Amino acid sequence: MTDKLIIFDTTLRDGEQSPGASMTKDEKLRIARQLERLRVDVIEAGFAASSNGDFESVKAIADVIKDSTVCSLARANDRDIARAAEALKGAARARIHTFIATSALHMEKKLRMTPEQVLEQAKQSVRFARNLVGDIEFSPEDGYRSDMDFLCRVLEAVIEEGATTLNIPDTVGYAVPELYGNFIKTLRERIPNSDKAIWSVHCHNDLGMAVANSLAGVKMGGARQVECTINGLGERAGNCSLEEIVMAIKTRKDYFNLHVDVDATQIVPASRMVSQTTGFVVQPNKAVVGANAFAHASGIHQDGVLKARNTYEIMRAEDVGWAANKIVLGKLSGRNAFKQRLEELGIQMDSEGEINAAFAAFKELADRKSDIFDEDILALCSDESVTAEKEKYGLVSLSQRSETGERPFASVVFTVDGQERRSESDGNGPVDASLKAIESQVKSGAEMVLYSVNAITSGSTESQGEVTVRLQHSGRVVNGVGADPDIVVASAKAYLSALTKLHNKSDRVAAQG
Repeated sequence: MTDKLIIFDTTLRDGEQSPGASMTKDEKLRIARQLERLRVDVIEAGFAASSNGDFESVKAIADVIKDSTVCSLARANDRDIARAAEALKGAARARIHTFIATSALHMEKKLRMTPEQVLEQAKQSVRFARNLVGDIEFSPEDGYRSDMDFLCRVLEAVIEEGATTLNIPDTVGYAVPELYGNFIKTLRERIPNSDKAIWSVHCHNDLGMAVANSLAGVKMGGARQVECTINGLGERAGNCSLEEIVMAIKTRKDYFNLHVDVDATQIVPASRMVSQTTGFVVQPNKAVVGANAFAHASGIHQDGVLKARNTYEIMRAEDVGWAANKIVLGKLSGRNAFKQRLEELGIQMDSEGEINAAFAAFKELADRKSDIFDEDILALCSDESVTAEKEKYGLVSLSQRSETGERPFASVVFTVDGQERRSESDGNGPVDASLKAIESQVKSGAEMVLYSVNAITSGSTESQGEVTVRLQHSGRVVNGVGADPDIVVASAKAYLSALTKLHNKSDRVAAQG
């Protein structure tokens, strides 16, 4: 009998801290439902005290998720913890994840607290949380760079106060596998009551070793929970990648002697959903979920795979959810078939009006594109103009002219708070002209820091293009994503989406565990 490794997914919390990766409540709900289908053990739904929007997202997820534990992050103070508990009231299984920094650098420079003050704050916070929720996780922020003796005192004390999971974060991605594994092992050996809590690892990828460090913490240190994100999404260089952890445990069960409850066939659908929602494209050579993960270009490799698959493949593509693109719907498909496919993809719409709007958009797309794939439907339903949410800006129509030797020109009609505006501009290309036409009316003053185009489905020039526009203004960074068979139209949609997010300012408080 093997031990179970708990998979703690923090895509909706730590992953969302990637610049521009902020998600709406509906987007978070959609991803949470996919994580539940993936059968992750714990979903860290957000940081309830950071903003009203995050509170509502955590509450909404807690109310609908039944098979996974729903968790909210909270700083080590009564206000944050009480707010988290309130958001989690509807959860079938709830967890509060509280944290405070324990490294000398963080205590002195950031918290401006003495070690004794930090110790007392940690104890009081866990004690307070334990009276509200039975499942309490404690993280010493920047734990890996903390003094071992002091860290042992803090961890022993919080276990005594009722912490059920202890998470040791490599907050800045400084660790290397052997040292990190031994670090966890030493903590467990030195702390008298270490057996009364589950030990967890949370590694950042600044040196490209987040997965290796996490697995070392599991194998060498005895950790039985890994905190990770879909596609390794996260601030800076990202977090430990869920798909790599899961498939490492499954593929090398002979070495780790552990099992996970994750349904690996849902990995690729989850990866696509997160990528399309956030606009963070998965690199082609990304392990497990990259487009080239199971592609063989070398003639020697191709020959070997044809003769015996396991000559060059250690996993089967279908085991992680890869399959040939399946045409699911077409222009003759009815509303009921469309509605059923939405349910199969985990897309839940709260009103008949939303379903009708999405179906109308689907029919319009089917008139322009003969084959409709799952990815097309996901992109369509991620389009803000299809949802019931009221958008600050929306595209009405676009026309553009471009020919060799002539300067491109675009005319755009869009709405601002429901009122139509028309503007025109020339540019270096049709996309440039279209976006300049919009900006000439909006005058946002935002700087574009990223523009990228990605084919939603491969193998055809008929594929929808997915455009990501990242804007920066006054220290805020937002992503806008737009999809359309016409790249210029997709670009205008993405730009207007980003402008809407810039307008909808939030009061999020940055936190890191």
